[in-house]
This record gives sequence, structure tokens and C-alpha cells, in this order.
Amino acid sequence: MKPLRSIISAALAVAALAAGAQAQPADNELDSLSGDDIFRHHLDLKEVIVTGSTGATRLRDASGAVSVITAREMYGIGATNAIDAIATLPGVAQVTTGGAISKPVIRGLGYNRIVVVNDGIRQEGQQWGDEHGIEIDGNGISSVEVLKGPASLVYGSDALAGVIKFNAMPVSAPGKMHGEVAAQYQSNNGLLCYTLNWGGNRRGNVWDIRFSDKYAHAYRNRRDGIVPNSQFAERAARLFGGINRGWGHSWLTLSFFHQTPSIVEGERDEVTGELLRPEGKVCTYSHGMPYQQIYHYKVVTDNRFRIGDAGAINALIGYQHNRRKEFEEPDMPNLYGLFFKLHTVNYNVHFAAAERNGFSYTAGVAGMWQLSRNAGDEFLIPDYHIFDFGVFATAGKRWERWSVNAGIRYDTRHLVSNPLDDGELRFAGFKRNFGGFTASAGAVFNINSDLSIKANISRGFRTPNISELASNGVHEGTLRYERGDSNLKPEYSFQADLGLDYANSWMSLQLALFFNRVSNFIFLERVPDVIIDDLPLYSYRQGTARLMGGEFFVDFHPIHAVHLSTSLSLVDAIQLHQPQESRYLPFTPAPRWLTDLKWEITHGHENKVFNNAYVALSLDYNFRQSHYREAGNTETATPAYALLNFSAGTDLSYRGRRIATIALLVNNLTNKVYQNHLSRLKYAPINPVTGRQGVYNMGTNVVIKLSFPLFNS
Repeated sequence: MKPLRSIISAALAVAALAAGAQAQPADNELDSLSGDDIFRHHLDLKEVIVTGSTGATRLRDASGAVSVITAREMYGIGATNAIDAIATLPGVAQVTTGGAISKPVIRGLGYNRIVVVNDGIRQEGQQWGDEHGIEIDGNGISSVEVLKGPASLVYGSDALAGVIKFNAMPVSAPGKMHGEVAAQYQSNNGLLCYTLNWGGNRRGNVWDIRFSDKYAHAYRNRRDGIVPNSQFAERAARLFGGINRGWGHSWLTLSFFHQTPSIVEGERDEVTGELLRPEGKVCTYSHGMPYQQIYHYKVVTDNRFRIGDAGAINALIGYQHNRRKEFEEPDMPNLYGLFFKLHTVNYNVHFAAAERNGFSYTAGVAGMWQLSRNAGDEFLIPDYHIFDFGVFATAGKRWERWSVNAGIRYDTRHLVSNPLDDGELRFAGFKRNFGGFTASAGAVFNINSDLSIKANISRGFRTPNISELASNGVHEGTLRYERGDSNLKPEYSFQADLGLDYANSWMSLQLALFFNRVSNFIFLERVPDVIIDDLPLYSYRQGTARLMGGEFFVDFHPIHAVHLSTSLSLVDAIQLHQPQESRYLPFTPAPRWLTDLKWEITHGHENKVFNNAYVALSLDYNFRQSHYREAGNTETATPAYALLNFSAGTDLSYRGRRIATIALLVNNLTNKVYQNHLSRLKYAPINPVTGRQGVYNMGTNVVIKLSFPLFNS
């Protein structure tokens, strides 16, 4: 009944909001591909535009490693959340805790080393934590850009590993309106999802409204059966409104995200070895125990003012409020233990000069103010506030076959941690000031119209987060007691990238190699023979890390309707000057090989009933991960496994107009029993009967997606 009540409430909400406000306007030159062009993403690599910097750049002219996935490509993936949908990109992985919680990993680095950008600003929750995901609605996204490598030059501290930028759907063209209702069902976990959307553009007044709801009960696999407490629920709303004029634009975005993930603990019956299942609450859509309540509120104002032919001033300011409660006492289900309240203000003001004779430049300031407070009875980190300020400048030049770019930035961060005495001194107050330069330089040489070689060097910068500096308590869900070190130094990285792009009428190929050395690399290490509150003590340490590897992608299409694509991702991540048991960095993804065979049955035939119809098979092969962190039993080796997936879809058209889009997907077609190396459930308690440790990933999952345009006029 809960999903039904939500559908009714959503319909009422959309009816009540029928005046309101979205995403990128149609005249925005930074918009990514949309519509049927998405099918030709690999064919049209030369024309793909990426916006993950201070200006629009053709993917071919980007000297760093960038991957793009579009809305239509994501529609053909049976994902449970926004990060899950992009984890098939070369070099991208995810740390997961069941179906609801996914955290991105780029080339072996994650957490506070990745900046996630949504609605133009960096997403700020408690991203240092293991046990919750990214507060982003996966609906209403036109494309996702992944910048692989240090991006501190543009986004400041924390972008040491890269940036994931979610681009919102463009609004209707001038004088047009659009509406959509879409739904999704997944068989394995009973996932029910729907989204409602309405937007338009009248005389330069643009708006867009979206409401989404998602529910899932516990998932299952062939070895564990039903995995209790893996259910979750999400609700999101987004309102966009603004004006586009000859002088530029001014937009306002309001968004709300609410997630209720239950937390899998993996406890088992000592006699049968089966996962403990609360009676009557195995496949419920209601939360179990323990669980979380996560709320994320956001307000963003984005303004652009053209200055004649000289360029434009861009001013973006955002406010975010994140609230996370954790409930863990079955006898007192409404009593929260941890309760974090996080307030963040982001700002970015820069001047982007118009390109003249192939030369362009950008200069500006950007930063963040943040305040965090504890409101619960349990503590892991202290109350704190920070202030960031950064000044940056970038420049680029294009001529004949060359495209070069360079930039420099300086950041400063002031952090104040408040003391707390809860019977004993849990947190000692302290102040820290951090500062650092970052820089980047790159070049692209177009050997001919089909072949390009690119190279880039960059220096990244990351300040220690509050958990690394000051944590002192039980990190729920991780089975450890954590203790920070207020004397930690900032991390600095030096990365070199070398790439090759080739594209002609029958093949697209990309090769990206990288070498990354991180000084003062911060890591968590178990303290031998120390137990606090019945849990092992882990403390933060520093060392030097070296990561190297690359990605290879090729798409063959000798026949226009048939595509055979394959990609290989590899990263070797070690800590220098360490013994064998501490040599490898934890949560390093195993080498991965993805192969897709796709037949586009009908494409671009607007007068056919079935347009853009396709069928596809994919093989997702994860190699054995034998490079793991042995120290303190942090990790174990993970066997290789292969997943076979099927997908098919089509647009239904009537008199040249699309009336529906349908997709059928089957993930894990052979019902393979497996554990991903980056699944945190892999380290749940050992089965006393079989001796196997942890909980396994999802089994076969049939996904049905439907989308109906309500009008497009």
C-alpha cells in the first residue's frame, strides 16, 4: 500500500506544482547529447561536448581522460541508483553495501578523493562514510561526465582522483513544453520506481518540475536466499525556474532527496547458517533495523552575464543541508544514535573570455563554507566548521592540428574542530590551516582527421577530512572503532596521462594510460591487539601511494546496425615502502573486461511503429583480485566471475511521433553466485556451517522500463 499511496501523493503534488521550474536551458551551449543522437555516441566521438571544466570542450580536444555516458545508454542499464548506472564506464567502479548504497571509485580512489557535481555545485553529504551513498536522483539526467585524474584545478580540494558531473536534462526549445511519466520494475528486489516531469520555455521563461519515488524490498541470490534488511526507499523532487535573455540567464534550482536504507549486518543462525530473518519482515518495503534516514536539501542560483563580445561573468552560489540519522535499537526503533547536521555554502565566480583566434582563458574564485553539528547520543566525529577559498586561472589555445591548455590554482582551508567532553574528553578542540598550489598542462595533437594523441600532467591537492583528523568512536556498519590524527598532512598527487583516440566510419578506439603518485597518502590501519567497545581499533596513518594502469575501449561497426564493443580497465595500486601484507591499497577494483554485442534493428526510421529497436548481449568479466590488503585481515582475495546480461528496447511511434519507450533487461542471466571485491557485504560474518564469509551479490534480475511522453508541443 505504501507505493500506491506515494503514487497518489505524487500525482497530487505535480498537479499542485503546475506553475513551476529545471535543468539546463535549450540555449545553453554546454548541453550534452540528447535524443536519438545518444545511439551514435561512439560513432560521433569527434563531436561529443564535455563540460566538466570551466568551459565547453570537444571530447577529442580534452587532454585528460574523460568518459561520457548518456541518458539513452543509462536507460539500457538495470541500475538501482545513480552511481550503479555509471559503474560500467572504463576506469569507474563502486563500493557497495547492498542495492541502495553505492560510492564511486575512479582508478582505484574514492570517498573524499572524488568530487560529485550536481546542479553545477559539488555534492556535500558525509561522503567520508562507508555506509551511505550519493544523494542524487537518477532520473532527469541527460549525461554523466567522468574526469579521471586530479581535477583540483577546477574543483579544489577533494578532486584528487577525479570528478563525476551529472548534467540535467535540457528544457524544451523556445515556445515548447514537454511532459513525461516513466516507471521501472525489477523482479529480484521488487523495485518499483516512477518519475513525473513537466517543463517548458515560454518567451525565455524556462521551468521544469520533477518528482520521483522508488521502493525495493530485500534482494536475493542463489546462495544466501533472501538477504534481510537490504530493502530501501527513495523520494526526490526538483524545481527549476529562470529567465534567458540577450544579456545571459538567471536560474534557480530547488531540490529535495530523502533515502531510507536499511543496513545489512549479515548475522547468521549458528545451527543452520542461514541469515537471521525477522519474522514477518523478510520481503517488506518498510525499513528494518538498523536503518538510516537521510535528507538532503539544496538551493542553487546560477547566473551568467554576457559582456559584449569579450566573454561572460558566471556566478554560481549554492546552499545544501544534509541530515543523517541512524537507528539501531530494536527495542527503541524511533530513537536515533548518530545524527549529523551538515550545512554547506558553495560559491564560484569566474570570467570566461570569448575565444579569439583560437585562444581562450578563464579566471575566478571558488570555495566553500561548511558547518557540521552532532545532535545524537552517539559520536564519531566532533562538531566542526571549515572555510575554503581558491583562486584559479586557465588558458587554452587551438591552431591547425594542436590544442594546448594549462592552468594554476591556489587553495586555502581553515578548519576548526570543537571539543567535546561526554564524561571523558572524547574530542580535543583544534584548529588547522591548509594551503596548496595545483596546476595542470596538456596538449592534443591531431595527426589526421581520425587519429589524435593526447598528453596531460597535473598536480592534485586534498586536505584531510574531519573523520581522518578527529574521529573517535564506533563507525557503525564497519565493525571497527576509529581514531583520527589531528596532525595529518595534506595529500599531494602527481599524475601523468597519455591517450590515443581513433574514429572513422566503422570503428572508434580509445586508449588511456596513467601514472599517479600520491604523497602523504592517508589510510586506515588496524592497531594490533587493541580492542575498544568489543571492536578492533583502527587508526589513520600516512605514506606514499603509487597507482598506475589504464583503460582501453574499442567499438566495431562494420555494418551500421551491428556494434561489437569491448573495454578493459586495469589499475595497480600499492603503498610504497611497506611489507607485503600492507603493500596493496584496500578497495582496489579487480581488472575488468566488458564486451557488448548490439544489433540496432531499426534506427532513425521515424515513420515506423518500432523505431530505435535493438537487442544486445553483454559479458561482464571481473578477473581474480589477488592484490589485496592482508594486514589486520582488512581484505581477502576475490575469485574471478563472469556475468551475462541481456537487453532489448524500442521506441513506439505513431504518425512520426514517439508515444512510448520500452526496455527489457535481464541482469546476471545465468544466476551466477559471486561477490564483488568492492562489496562491503563480502566481510559480513562467516557462515558457521559452510565456512564461507560474507553476503553475496544479487542474482538474476529482470528489469522492465517504460516511458511515456505526455505531450511535446
